[in-house]
Amino acid sequence: MRHLPYFCRGRVVRGFGRGSKQLGIPTANFPEHVVDNLPADVSTGIYYGWASVGSGDVHKMVVSIGWNPYYKNTKKSMETHIMHTFKEDFYGEILNVAIVGYLRPEKNFDSLEALIAAIQGDIEEAKKRLDSPEHLKLKEDNFFQVAKGKLMNGH
Repeated sequence: MRHLPYFCRGRVVRGFGRGSKQLGIPTANFPEHVVDNLPADVSTGIYYGWASVGSGDVHKMVVSIGWNPYYKNTKKSMETHIMHTFKEDFYGEILNVAIVGYLRPEKNFDSLEALIAAIQGDIEEAKKRLDSPEHLKLKEDNFFQVAKGKLMNGH
């Protein structure tokens, strides 16, 4: 993706129901129209950046954009794992995401365990990269200060 950082927001919708249940890695899912409006040059894969829910605190995150080959999805999705423990689900809330970097392409895995290990590795790598000064400053971006109910895609 040439245009990093990339900012988007949308209402959290129910996903495939496997992030927390099968993987132990909860994800927040964007509706189709947010995924459909991603720039044409967005490669599928795993990215990292910052996220907030509503007008809440900004946290580190990883986001998978693509088809999830292990699960053979027929619809492209954008699933965000926020590195924070929330007390309850936040379906219907506004998810604000700033994608700041790319980790790796999508790939298939031989087992659920291998997929989980790769995601855990992605999370650890993202944590390290987000500690760099260039990425830390984006945590304070005005994008995260925008009024709660305003929807936008892009910059």
